[in-house]
Amino acid sequence: MLRSLKFLIPFLIFVVLAVFFWQGLSLNPSTVPSPLIDKAAPAFSLPQLHEPDKVITPADLNGQVWMFNVWASWCVSCRQEHPVLMQLAKTGVVPIYGLNYKDAREDAIRWLQQFGNPYVASAFDLEGQVGIDYGVYGVPETYVVDRAGVIRHKHIGPVSQEILQNEILPIVRKLKG
Repeated sequence: MLRSLKFLIPFLIFVVLAVFFWQGLSLNPSTVPSPLIDKAAPAFSLPQLHEPDKVITPADLNGQVWMFNVWASWCVSCRQEHPVLMQLAKTGVVPIYGLNYKDAREDAIRWLQQFGNPYVASAFDLEGQVGIDYGVYGVPETYVVDRAGVIRHKHIGPVSQEILQNEILPIVRKLKG
């Protein structure tokens, strides 16, 4: 009896762990809740991508509803969402600010010259520290920030036209209304 318990306990531990891992495989990473929702956007002061002698801070943007898009020239998914951001920028519905994440300045500028620049300005986060403060899992990620500088929404992954219309713009309209 004691001998069979010796084998049964490790087996039961294995089964419990297997169930947890199996359940984890079914999670959608774009729905991972952010602890930053309904909290002030983390403070930072970073040089602007195009004008390194100028800095950008979230406090500069208080008083307006804005989007904060984390992107990089090396990011394949960023290329996928870029036409959607370009189209949104042309409408003027909400200003888009960028966080260029762990990128080479020259590569990022060249990428925007090639594909267009939807950003009012992009902060240059070479070391990725601001990305860590914002809880970035991987680029692209997009935040909607209210007039008081409070994060109201986070989207992980590329923004599609459907996500923009059904998820992001309703929140922007509500915050502006």
